[in-house]
Amino acid sequence: MNIVLWIVAGLLALAFLAAGLMKALRPKEALVTSGLAWVEDFSPGMVKAIGVLEVLAAIGLILPAALDIAPVFVPLAALGLVLMMIGAVIVHVRRNEYQAVAPSAILLLLSAFVAWGRFGPYSF
Repeated sequence: MNIVLWIVAGLLALAFLAAGLMKALRPKEALVTSGLAWVEDFSPGMVKAIGVLEVLAAIGLILPAALDIAPVFVPLAALGLVLMMIGAVIVHVRRNEYQAVAPSAILLLLSAFVAWGRFGPYSF
């Protein structure tokens, strides 16, 4: 199970690192034209803040455990992603973007799995 948790955490880290860098580095208008219509409801600063939080969470899923420095940050990062994905699901439902709910819900469940595993029976 430890290997499964590492694999899921690694995949989540890759996904959130890519998504976070995109949000943090690209202008809001470019994100809208690339299909992220939800950013219209947020200020450019808020979109960048979401991107930075996603990048930090991606780092927090891997580095603390890999370096054996404060590995408690791994489940905390996963818990932060759970909260972020709950917000994402709410935003997509409010905007009637039902096709975007499923990916957010899957990321939510995977993040919850890592948080459960690392807080619980497979902690470091």
